[in-house]
Parts: sequence; C-alpha cells; structure tokens
Amino acid sequence: MKIKLLTVVSLMVVLFLGACGGKSDADLQSAADKAIKGDTTISGVTVAVKDGVATITGEVKDAAAKAKAEQLAKVEGVKSVKNDLTVTPPPTAKTDPALKAKIEEALKKKGYDKLEIDTSTTPATMRGTYPKGKLAEAMQTAQVANGGKPVKNEATEAK
Repeated sequence: MKIKLLTVVSLMVVLFLGACGGKSDADLQSAADKAIKGDTTISGVTVAVKDGVATITGEVKDAAAKAKAEQLAKVEGVKSVKNDLTVTPPPTAKTDPALKAKIEEALKKKGYDKLEIDTSTTPATMRGTYPKGKLAEAMQTAQVANGGKPVKNEATEAK
C-alpha cells in the first residue's frame, strides 16, 4: 500500500512539474537580452519579461533595427513580444547663413537677383528664376562661390 501511495504521489509531482514546464520570466528575459545583445547592429534595447510576454524598450537607429530586435526577443518560451522601441529621428539639416549669403551675393553681382540658395540641403540647392539661356553661367557662379562644390538646380528659366 505504501509503495502504491508513493508511486501515485511521485507521478503527481512529475505531472505537476511537467504542467508548470517552461522557463521562468527571469530565464526568458536573460535569453532574450542575450540574443539582442549578441547582434552588434542593435544597441540601446532593454528587455523585460512578465508572464511570458517580452516587452522591449529603448531607441534604435531605424525601422529595420526595430523589427530585428523584436524578432530576436522572441526566444523559445516567449509567448509574444510587445515592441515599445522608438526610432531615432534623422538629424535636422541646418542652414549655413554665411555660405548662403556668400553664394547669393555672388549671384546678385552677376545680375541673378531672383535666385536663392538653400544651404540646408546637400548639395546646396538653387531656387528661383534665371534669365533665359543663363543657367550655365548662374550654376557656375553658384558653384565657384560654394568653394567649387556642386550646387543642385531647382531654379526655372524666366519666361
């Protein structure tokens, strides 16, 4: 009788442990964190796991890194991934007022007073209108004033 009882209890313990199965949240968090940190193209990501759901937070460089981090966090045993990552916004272009003034002054000296230069773009962009047949001269003037660097043309010929 004792052996039967011991066998039944042992069997219940094994079944109970098997039903609980799986890894703990701490184990899952460690595995997901290791997977993400193992990819050198991704940084700045934090992983937290609660009830088998991984939540990833932080800031990544682009949408591809965001998607890859989510994929990496879905290690065996994780039920789902909540992706709270944000993508770093691209740097805002800054205008160089001194360069803008220099190029526009050179254009005005040649009579191109209806042309403007945008130095927040790369290359600098020329906009406005130029006299008929004078595009090449206007572009050359702008490029020389720009230190020999190219200038993009978005200007139109005057009618």
